[in-house]
Amino acid sequence: MSAAIAGIDAGGTKTTILVEALDGRRVATVDIPSTGWNAEPVEAGAGWIDAALRRATPPGCEVVALGVGAQGLDSTALAHAFTAALAARGHRAVAVNDAALLVPAAGLDDGIGVISGTGAIGVGRDASGQWLFTGGWGAVIGDEGGAAGLVREATRLALGAHDDGEPDDGLLSALCDAFGAGTAERLARAVNDEPTTDNWGPRAPAVFAAADRGSALAARAVQDAADHLSTLVDQLVRRGAAGGDVVAAGGVVTHQPRLYEAFASRVAARHPDLTVHLLTGPPAAGALALARRLVTP
Repeated sequence: MSAAIAGIDAGGTKTTILVEALDGRRVATVDIPSTGWNAEPVEAGAGWIDAALRRATPPGCEVVALGVGAQGLDSTALAHAFTAALAARGHRAVAVNDAALLVPAAGLDDGIGVISGTGAIGVGRDASGQWLFTGGWGAVIGDEGGAAGLVREATRLALGAHDDGEPDDGLLSALCDAFGAGTAERLARAVNDEPTTDNWGPRAPAVFAAADRGSALAARAVQDAADHLSTLVDQLVRRGAAGGDVVAAGGVVTHQPRLYEAFASRVAARHPDLTVHLLTGPPAAGALALARRLVTP
């Protein structure tokens, strides 16, 4: 039986599992849907992680250290409880919020991680090592910098302009097409009748496409999303987040240069002492880095 380490990034939509031999050779890379994932209760969440890891680990490998970054581990106490639940299942492990994977995934020790994916959250640590969280409240009431929140806000802008009697500048029709709705009224029904990230989030590319075609309203929605993401950084800095780097990742910001550039420019203007990075590799590499620290003297 050969020893290995594993890193798991359990996001709201997809979970990535990486397994490496102790000499650094990658022996497994597995992506699965996050169906059924929930951080609480922690015993059930730890069971979900344990089952996913067992399915992904190749025969003949024994995982001796596990790093987990998971959506929903939104407090230091919950992360510690989840780590303990994994230990009860026999894992030498450390568990953190999924946004906390970004800094180690970028090869850094300290800094702020900002995720713009299905939702939006910022994570840092203060000088004492305590985790700090901001955002991540869910798309119904927040997360304007994530896919679902962006669609919610873009819909409000488009319907507001419609109520003002303004001609469609391309955003309303783009959203109607994305939702399969023929009119503004039917768009409102399509959005309101199913207020879920699964309904809203996948329509985000339509907003960016409308902005690229010249819609001023769509461009405003993207700028507002960038403002939200930069506000997450502001809040963490005010609360004492350590480090001189900000690492952004997530399915929206990594695939939409318009959003990343707007976010980076705002952070640079507000915090010239911070360096902003776009993570191009998998955040799960940060989970591997956390696991490696458990076995490195």
